[in-house]
Amino acid sequence: MQSRLVVLVSGAGTNLQALLDACGDESYGARVVAVGADRDGCVAFDRARGGGIPTFTHRIKDFSERTHWDRALTESCRAFQPDLVISAGFMKLVGPAFLAAFGGRFINSHPALLPSFPGMHGVRDALQYGVKVAGCTIFLVDAGVDEGPVIAQQCVPVRDDDDEASLHERIKVAERALLTATVGRMVREGWSVHGRKVRFGR
Repeated sequence: MQSRLVVLVSGAGTNLQALLDACGDESYGARVVAVGADRDGCVAFDRARGGGIPTFTHRIKDFSERTHWDRALTESCRAFQPDLVISAGFMKLVGPAFLAAFGGRFINSHPALLPSFPGMHGVRDALQYGVKVAGCTIFLVDAGVDEGPVIAQQCVPVRDDDDEASLHERIKVAERALLTATVGRMVREGWSVHGRKVRFGR
């Protein structure tokens, strides 16, 4: 039986497309059953609809309180009975209701080697610090900001002539490959969490 993925997006959906492409192979072990967003007009929705995948949108500004938005997002995801929820460029922090429902099976990616350089500007911060190796991290989301247990990481060498754009582009390529590979392993092999350590296998 294929695992069910709900993917959350905010923009162009390149990570979503990588997942859709991977799911096209039955041996991958998963399929995307819904795509959600926090804003209207996401290019990612065109990718989803092209594959006949249901979509939903919850804009924070449409709710009187952030907790109401969090509960609505939780219920929309829950309706599709996901085995994994994947933040693929989703630019909002979820709240307690969402984490209570999907804790331990909500993953995100970050364009730096956590715990170094968390936050919105990981690539810029790493470059300014002068690191020789950057990279990306796939992790389980918890209540902190980019603080959850690390599932997988990939190094990306920093070149002498790199600027933020060039380095970020190479990290994105690595990130798409790492995300699809990690999700595939999780759905096929299972996983468990021991403190801060995530292990593959049932």
